[in-house]
This record gives sequence, structure tokens and C-alpha cells, in this order.
Amino acid sequence: MRAFLMVFIILTAPLSGCFGESRGEVNSNDLEVTPGTLISGVFQEVSLEAGQSMSVFVPYLVRDPITGFVQNSTVVDIVKGAAISLDLLSPPRVSLLVMLVGESGRDNWPVRAANESWGSWFERGGAAGEDGFGVSRVRANSSLDTLNSSEDAGGAVSVKTVFSERVSTVAEGEGGAHSSGVVHGRVVYERLHEITDPANALDPVDGKAGYWDRWAGQGNPAYEDAAQYLISELSSFGLEVMTHRFEFTDIFGIQNPEAYNICAYKWGSVFTNEWLVFGAHFDIAPPANMVVLDPHVTGSRTYGTRVGAYDNSAGTSMVLETARALADFESRRTMVFCLWSGEEGGKRGSDYWTDYYVKEDNPDVTVTNYINLDMAGVNWPGGGGAPHGDPDPQIDEGGYPKDTEVWPMRVYIGPGPNHDSLDQPGMVGLSNWIGSDALGLEEQMGTLVGSNFSVDTWKTDVWLDMGRPEIIVYEDTTARSDHASFQDNLGTVTVGFGGLVDGYWCYHQTCDTLEEMEQWMDTTGKDYGEENTGVANLVNSLDMITWWALMTFFHCDEKPVLNAIQ
Repeated sequence: MRAFLMVFIILTAPLSGCFGESRGEVNSNDLEVTPGTLISGVFQEVSLEAGQSMSVFVPYLVRDPITGFVQNSTVVDIVKGAAISLDLLSPPRVSLLVMLVGESGRDNWPVRAANESWGSWFERGGAAGEDGFGVSRVRANSSLDTLNSSEDAGGAVSVKTVFSERVSTVAEGEGGAHSSGVVHGRVVYERLHEITDPANALDPVDGKAGYWDRWAGQGNPAYEDAAQYLISELSSFGLEVMTHRFEFTDIFGIQNPEAYNICAYKWGSVFTNEWLVFGAHFDIAPPANMVVLDPHVTGSRTYGTRVGAYDNSAGTSMVLETARALADFESRRTMVFCLWSGEEGGKRGSDYWTDYYVKEDNPDVTVTNYINLDMAGVNWPGGGGAPHGDPDPQIDEGGYPKDTEVWPMRVYIGPGPNHDSLDQPGMVGLSNWIGSDALGLEEQMGTLVGSNFSVDTWKTDVWLDMGRPEIIVYEDTTARSDHASFQDNLGTVTVGFGGLVDGYWCYHQTCDTLEEMEQWMDTTGKDYGEENTGVANLVNSLDMITWWALMTFFHCDEKPVLNAIQ
């Protein structure tokens, strides 16, 4: 039925439609949108020309022509025969856009529910969200109008449908479907390859083309070498790069580096002392012994890795590519992109930075929100189980392997000490809002709240009870990465993105390589999911997560999500 309805929308797009009782003569057929097909994932000039005087609600990210700031949506008034232009970001992973048309000067508009797409909203007749609320225009003096939530949805609207497509020259099997835009999965994949490349090289530090052996602390030359790479890359984006070292004196009176963080800053134009931080740890798990063998060979796991592709070169690559993209944007708040050290030793890098650099050295600074990227990419749409496990797993009635799971992608939010209620509904709602429409994940997403389950097993229990959604949004009661430092030390609301953790056979092992990630994500010849190469599925996953983080930034730069339990 969903497919039939979408075909119906496409076939009837030129007619658009009016929902509810007619209000005057204004109709979406009187609105002409140029170009006729938008390009997904980029900001582009879009012209709106009116055959009659009207107001148009554009519910997508737009860039203000005066300030350069990006905002969530806008309403514009257009007189008969005139046209206006907007610098609009067509969502990267969905092909159907809607624009709502009403009488000239209209202030109140209906809005979709946070967990549904605009396409579903269109299908069900364009009513207000499930709570019955809408949005209300806030008129600006000299720039684009903004919107706030409202109890008045304003009545009927006419709807203009617009289509977009993602254009790429990359082959499908190499991730072509997700290889274009402001940020995209293929460029993150290439960055991940650069960091983990094992090709022979004359590097005197680790003997590799990439940056291996990045064990933090004790003045490790390989970590120092990798830090110089980070400094060079972030500086090349035009950002102000600072290194933050925190040292301790050992029993012999020698100063040893406990943490060596690399952070890049672009100062905000309005709220300079409000910082919005992206972060990923760059260190990897050090070997517990002198000899660490591949668990695929020995049949047992030990501890330690030289590469750390999944944990956490993947997150590092996403932070680097997000920094590269955002360096070209003006922001209200200060952007900070940090690559942490010492996470594997107990979040030492982020702990020191939040406790000392922010709280003690910069007491006037408020970190409004923090976005964490740690172990992301081995999850839906691949993640069908260990590639070196059973080559022909038995499939259960739901289409999942019995001996493994199809691992969901995780959007974890905090602080959330209570498993049976939502402590941060604002960030949960924002994550659903972005995922359900712009990322095309409405059918895959589920929000976990463990009101009927125990504190120890609630996440798994709720996930199973919901039919194992491929994307889960939840408040993490057991923070295990750098986001915990921001929650505990600063009370900052955080959101993080990750995939499979403890079930990943190569977690903290020598086999944590890019090739291993591709094997885990390969669905060719499998009896579940859409057949795709491991590269294509990995690019898809990296694309989805990077876009989610980027769009979260744009929303939080306009309006931070503050701690609801402080």
C-alpha cells in the first residue's frame, strides 16, 4: 500500500492538492518551483514563483542570505506574479519534498509528527501531528522568518510536491548511491582507508602508509605522528587548531603525557562562548602483551590492535569530513571538532578537556551540545553477523539469522538516568525528526523506553518486543564513551551514533581492519536484507551517520537542546 501511494503521489504531483476545507482561492498549482528536480544533499538556489499572492511554508534547512546561518525552516510571502529565491538544502536521502501553500500573510501551519516523514504526512491527508499541534511563524526584521511550535495548526493547506535526486559518478558497488553532497559516505570511506591503509611505506614510525599503533600516553611516537596528521588536515580546512596536553608526574619524577587532544575551532558569530562540540577518540586499544595474534587464526580473543579501523578510525573520519564541510559555513555558536586521546584508558582525554580546559581555564564557556562518533558503520544495512562464522546460518521466521543478529544502528542520547521514561525528550524528538524524513529511515526507526522491563535488560527486551527495528533511538543509561565526560562534568545534553559493540568479533583485536568491516557489511548471497557489496553497505552506513550528525549540528546551532533534568 505504501508503494502504491507513493506511485500515486508521483503521478499526480503536477496537480498537488488541497487538504481540508478550501480557504480562499490559493492553490499549490499556482506555485512554480524551479528547478523542477532538485539535487539531493547540497544547498542550491530554488526559485518560488506565485501565480497568486500566497504564503509558503518551506519545512527544510535553508541558509539566510544576510547572515549565512542555516535554519530549520521558513515561511515566505510572495505577491502575485513575483518570485523569491531560497538557498535550500534538499534532504540527502529522500526523493519527495513538500511545500505548504496558504493565504498570503498566514502565520500558523500544520506539521508532521516527529517520527514520520513528510511523505507519510501527505499520504494521511496533511493533518497536524499526532498531538494536534502545528507551528507558528516568528517574523524577522531583515532576514528569513523562523517558526516555533504552536497549539494552532492554522487549518487547511494546499501542498506542492517537489522531487530531488542524488547524482553520482561512482559505481553502485563502490557506494555510488551515497557518494555526493555536502558530506557523503564515500568521502568518509576514503578518509577511513587513508588512516588504515596497510600498504608498504617507508614511514619510520609504524612502517605503514596509514597511521597505525596509535596507543595514547607515554609519549608513543606513533600517536605523536598521527597527531601531526590531524593538525595538518584540520588546519588545511581553515580552522584554528589547538593541541591540549595534560601530563602527570610518574614515580620517577618524569612528566608523561596522559592525554594529547587535537581540537579545531571556528568561532561563532553571535554566541562565541557557547560551544557545540563534535568528538571522536583517535587512540586505539593497546596490546596487553608483546605478541597479539589474530583471533580468526587462534580461535580466541586477546586484547589490542594496531589498526583500529572500526574503533575508532571510522568515527575519526566522520569528524574530519564534517569539519571539512562545516568550515565553509557561518555559525551562531562556536564549532569545535575534537579528536580525543586516552578513551581506551578511561576517557582521559575528554575528561581532562571538559574538567580543566573548559571548567577551569574557560569558566565563561558553555558547551551547549556534544555529538559523539565512536564505533560507527558496522550496523544496518549490513551487519548480518561475523563473516568468519557460519557461512549458511539458519534463518528464523522474521528473516534474521538464528545464530547472529542483524545489528541495529544506535542513536544514543543522555544524560538519561531513568530507563523507564524520557529524560531528554527534546534531543529524542530532534533525532527522530531528522531520521524519519531527511534520512529516509521512517520504516526502520524505533524509540526505546523500558517502562515495562528491568533496568539490566531493558534495551534488548524493548528492541525484541518492537520487532528488532534496524535503527534505535534511546537514552543511554550506561555511557561508555567520551560523551560521558560531557554529561558528568558539564551537564551537557549529548547525542552519539554507533553500531555493533561487544558482539563484533574484532572489537579491540588485531583484525579490526577496514577489510573486516567490509566483510561484516556484505549482504551478497545472503537470505536477508537487500543484496549489496560490503563497500556499498559500509558507504551507506557512513553516509547516514555523518549526515545525521551534520544536520543535528545545524539544528542545535539555531536552537540548542538544553538539559531537561537540571
